[in-house]
Amino acid sequence: MSENSKRQLKLGMHTYTLHFFGFCESGDSRDDRPGRVMSLEELMDKAVEWELDGLHITKVDLVTIDDENLSKVKKDAEDRGLFLEFNSSFDSENDSRINCTIEEALEIGHKLACQLVKFSLDVKRDRILYGSCMNPEIMKQLVEKYEIFHGAIPMIEEYGMKIAIENHTDTFADEVMWLVDKLNHPLIGACVDTCNPMRVIDNPYYTMERMLPKAYCCHFSDDIIVVDSLGVRDIGAAHGQGSLDCPKMVQQILEKSPMDTIIFENEIALERFDEPIEEARVREMKACEDSVRYLRDVLKLGVRNR
Repeated sequence: MSENSKRQLKLGMHTYTLHFFGFCESGDSRDDRPGRVMSLEELMDKAVEWELDGLHITKVDLVTIDDENLSKVKKDAEDRGLFLEFNSSFDSENDSRINCTIEEALEIGHKLACQLVKFSLDVKRDRILYGSCMNPEIMKQLVEKYEIFHGAIPMIEEYGMKIAIENHTDTFADEVMWLVDKLNHPLIGACVDTCNPMRVIDNPYYTMERMLPKAYCCHFSDDIIVVDSLGVRDIGAAHGQGSLDCPKMVQQILEKSPMDTIIFENEIALERFDEPIEEARVREMKACEDSVRYLRDVLKLGVRNR
């Protein structure tokens, strides 16, 4: 076993894991949004209780982005020994509250002393996905994003934060890596999501192999893939209870990437449209706690509990 594969990975949580509690993206219709029932400070206390090393947060979680609040959040995290990463979108179709310009996202990340800022590209795709990787219409959008990131390089260098571009539900691994390779900057890398490839009919294993060498972040989830008379779909699950090979993915991360942190994420959805939000929150919290136990006790992730 190589020295690289022996290193200890820190364990953080994406706040989307508890989106029924009002964190992260929770729907852009005010009638559909789950109400906030837990503060970011309370979530930090939970993270300490679960022996996590940090949190991956959004503008929604911050509530306000004035200097006074950002200073408080930064101190709250430091007092608990938690790292912070900031998650941003350019034009989210799910929840516009998480949208930022690149300058705004970098400024927020800097004021929070974040070790990394992650961006979704929000590429708009035609309904036809098969064979659509890097088609001309997509490449036009990627060139526009190249100009945005390239123009922000002086600010990125001034703040010295790593930037991670994600294979969100709208991009193939090859598209993200085309952009990362063209930008060709040591502070700009990828964020590889383990389940998003399936949303664009991409291969999760190929995605990991393709993106990990230049990945600074991983959104680590484990969905259940269901094939039945209703079609093919993925259902959010706790880690170790889904269809992906979590130990294999961790080994890939250790062997192929420079990362020292894994960000876990659960994607629990309503079981039915009329499911009471209180019931959904119970299922979501249980999945979160099951994931923490599996990731810490079985896969041995996290340094706080060592």
